Amino acid sequence: MSTRTWENLTIPAPGTYNLDAAHTTIGFVTKHMMVSKVRGTFGEFSGSVTIAENPLESAAELTIQTASINTGVADRDGHLRSDDFLATDKFPQITFRSTRVVHQSDDEFTVVGDLTIRDVTQAVELKVEYGGAGTNPWGQAVWGFSITTEIDREAFGLTWNQALETGGVLVGKKVKIEIEGEANPAA
Repeated sequence: MSTRTWENLTIPAPGTYNLDAAHTTIGFVTKHMMVSKVRGTFGEFSGSVTIAENPLESAAELTIQTASINTGVADRDGHLRSDDFLATDKFPQITFRSTRVVHQSDDEFTVVGDLTIRDVTQAVELKVEYGGAGTNPWGQAVWGFSITTEIDREAFGLTWNQALETGGVLVGKKVKIEIEGEANPAA
């Protein structure tokens, strides 16, 4: 892999890199009944990162197929696909497009961009931890990252909820998004 040094980090050479779906997980977690957390993932997605000569001018994009949501419970997944939540028949994709990259310190960056869910677009800030670059045992270039952010689902029109007799609501308003990923040079 062609790498270079920038701010004491070994980073990929300029170019376009595609997410490696076999080594990338897009997950989320939210509160359930105010007492526990429910986790889920999206199994179908595609994305790329274009590393610029100046890494702070790089760009990223991600497209998630909403129907690929999986929490491990078929009934819950069906409800999340319904009009109460993602309305996957009407809104088959969630998208993200970066607008700015800021170097925070060492291997930490903030990527600002536009997240679109149910045709509602909001600016979000992603906390990105760069994991490094290397070559796998089969000679393929790879670099990795960890991303976290938290969104207010209601800001995207995901407002369904149910009040609990004991107070509070069935589904938390905040959703934490967690992405662990790897990218490889585009063909």
